[in-house]
Amino acid sequence: MTAKIQKQTWLKQCILKQLYYNRALSFAELCARTNKSLPVVSDAVNALLKDEYIIEHGLAPSTGGRRPATYRLNAQKNRYIVAVAVDQLETKVRVYNLNNKCLYEVESLKLDLACDEGVLQQLIAFIKQTLGSNFSKKEILGLGIAMPGVYNLKSGTNHTFFPHIENLPRYISESLGVPVFIDNDSRAIAMAELNFGAAKGYKDVMVLNIGWGIGLGMIVDGDIFKGHNGYAGEFSHIPLANSDHLCSCGKRGCLEVDSSLLVLVEKARQEMNKGEKSKLETLFRDTSQLAGEHLLDAAKSGDPLAISLLAEGGRIIGKGLATLIHIMNPERIILSGRGASVGKIWLAPIHQAINEYCIPRLGEQTSIIVSEMKDAQLVGAASLVIESCTFT
Repeated sequence: MTAKIQKQTWLKQCILKQLYYNRALSFAELCARTNKSLPVVSDAVNALLKDEYIIEHGLAPSTGGRRPATYRLNAQKNRYIVAVAVDQLETKVRVYNLNNKCLYEVESLKLDLACDEGVLQQLIAFIKQTLGSNFSKKEILGLGIAMPGVYNLKSGTNHTFFPHIENLPRYISESLGVPVFIDNDSRAIAMAELNFGAAKGYKDVMVLNIGWGIGLGMIVDGDIFKGHNGYAGEFSHIPLANSDHLCSCGKRGCLEVDSSLLVLVEKARQEMNKGEKSKLETLFRDTSQLAGEHLLDAAKSGDPLAISLLAEGGRIIGKGLATLIHIMNPERIILSGRGASVGKIWLAPIHQAINEYCIPRLGEQTSIIVSEMKDAQLVGAASLVIESCTFT
């Protein structure tokens, strides 16, 4: 491929990515976002129109002069994105069109990454089953997987759950016959918030992924910060816990051992065994739903034990965030992920800890909000495909 063709291909992919994240844009807006001249952008847009990747979307709002034409991605183009959200206990799959619209309801599978035997083969089989015969392989732009664990972007190795597979994306791609792109779940959630959610338009943001573990995605100067090998954001392993319990990483005293949903569920069971009364005693008998979800539901309905446990975890999280505020000086902290559904309960203890441990001048200039995005991990997994795939 010549240098000229490479530049043209890069520009077309850049335009498609901008339209995916911003719905509809004019020539002038595309020029500004790609930093290319009007004639160059015009050639790329015409090529994309010819290939039916984009269509005209009417005129932009008037700014006093002639209203410019705008363009958007063609939802009728038979090109699809498969998003896979893997967490420690459950995996979800969703298929999107080019306009980031869900084509099928989420398929889910309870899958314990740490305990189930042959978990990777089960995951691959589940994805195959979900896709079924609805799509041909050439119609799938790619499959994005957002998963927990310490993930090396350079080698493609998940050192936490699949340490013996050096190139996990290639392994899964060869099994499914489609391009596969993988990243840490917290970073994928931050990408979703940056492009579609509460971080859009902000430059320096910390996105907290509250789930079975506690993850962190960092946005620095408007871009996702990954670190040297992609290990940036291992917030949950900062040694700030009040206990000396052993963490899954092999170290003791990690923040996660006192604040993750898995830990809070176990604390709830211990308190009820001691005689504490809670509706969780009844809820935990329902195994059709994960225990962590029962904990969140109980807190939302006002259960005192559930609320007190979340408040306890929130205070430890807030102490960790106070440390990071001193280092990063973010504009905004976003509470996202599975646990964001009870975000208002987390806010008070987090604010209390930040007020106690953070320099006031820094703490006061950082807003903390709860994400309203549904299924942020799936949205982020789809974004992994848009960021890296080749449009053909």
